[in-house]
Amino acid sequence: MTDLFEKTAREAANASIPLADRVRPQTLDEFMGQAHLVGAGKVLRNAIEHDDLISMIFWGPPGVGKTTLAKIIARETESVFYAISAVTSGVGEVRKIIEKAEVNRKSLGQRTVLFIDEIHRFNKAQQDALLHSVEDGTICLIGATTENPSFEVISPLLSRCRVYQLHALTESDIRSIIDRALKTDTQIERENLEFDAGVLEMLVKLSGGDARIALNTIELAARFAQRSADGQKIITQSILEETLQRRIARYDKTGDAHYDTISAFIKSVRGSDPDAALHYLARMLDSGEDPKFIARRLVILASEDIGNADPLALVIATSAFTAVTYIGMPEGQLVLAQTTTYLASANKSNASYLAIKAAMEDVKKYPDEPIPMHLRNAPTKLMEQFGYADGYQYPHDFPGHFVDETYLPEKLKHKIYYHPTDIGHELKLKERLMRWWQQKRR
Repeated sequence: MTDLFEKTAREAANASIPLADRVRPQTLDEFMGQAHLVGAGKVLRNAIEHDDLISMIFWGPPGVGKTTLAKIIARETESVFYAISAVTSGVGEVRKIIEKAEVNRKSLGQRTVLFIDEIHRFNKAQQDALLHSVEDGTICLIGATTENPSFEVISPLLSRCRVYQLHALTESDIRSIIDRALKTDTQIERENLEFDAGVLEMLVKLSGGDARIALNTIELAARFAQRSADGQKIITQSILEETLQRRIARYDKTGDAHYDTISAFIKSVRGSDPDAALHYLARMLDSGEDPKFIARRLVILASEDIGNADPLALVIATSAFTAVTYIGMPEGQLVLAQTTTYLASANKSNASYLAIKAAMEDVKKYPDEPIPMHLRNAPTKLMEQFGYADGYQYPHDFPGHFVDETYLPEKLKHKIYYHPTDIGHELKLKERLMRWWQQKRR
């Protein structure tokens, strides 16, 4: 009877634990994502497997496995593990853990791992309290932060730690995590869930690389769903919308809507219509599109469709990708909107795109055309004797830092690949090139 009561109490306790905690990976082999750190032969995995830890900071967006990875590290290295949150803990609690860590090391010969979630919330004095214990190895600190540690962690502590950047999980990672939860968690298994066509794909996309969002959504959706006559709970799009408290725009499972929308977005920017571009940007963001995918496309467009008509466009687009990567959503939509409106309003030129296309065609047509001797490198006397670099004229030795020289191979010496337009900054480049290369008709 006692065993029955204990089992019932245990089940009741487990029922109150969120799904994300119940299916938390226990080993490196179960851990999904961050292959650049914990994949075979990678730096952090090697440190764990060789029990060669130093204090570290995990920097990355929410729901990518920072806490889970810290627990796995402690377990696999047989370390004593303490976890606190910088939001609710202070110096007093930290000092108590350090005292326990000293006992663990001196009396028991055990390492202590102290995991501090949201370490950027600690002020300077609180971070200072960690310095000595991290320095002498009393604790192995693992801090977790969603903010750039360069700005949020004091320099003395940062210099004693290795910073590892964790990335948002891929859609493949999220799908694998969901599949594992559906197959291994007994409570979810008892719900007998069935997903309408395309609903899981929507959930994966809308999770935004955050495993916790994906798992919490499944758990809540299971509560909303009504059980059918055959005992199944069908998770429909309307239930998913109710769970997420948002409408799901149409992104069909064949991917047509995905590709149609990004195509309309790019063509609107190329066509210099910022209003249409913003409309399609909003549709993509509302549908859960990866903001970094959008930012990457803007970087490509800045070179392909704007080019040297406005060289600043590429700088802005590249900065946008960096900013979106750092700050994530929803604030990232401001960066994307600013970049989209600038690129849509900028002067346009595809001259650079056409130039490299034409040059690539000639490289295929003349793959082995000799490089002119005066342009070749001559690091040895023997090569000088064979005429390497002979006759090369150094442009900086001439007025205007220019000399009328032949740089293309013989068969291509009259070729012109780059035809600047008369638009924006590119007009200045055209005028300069026309002035320098008067023997070339541009």
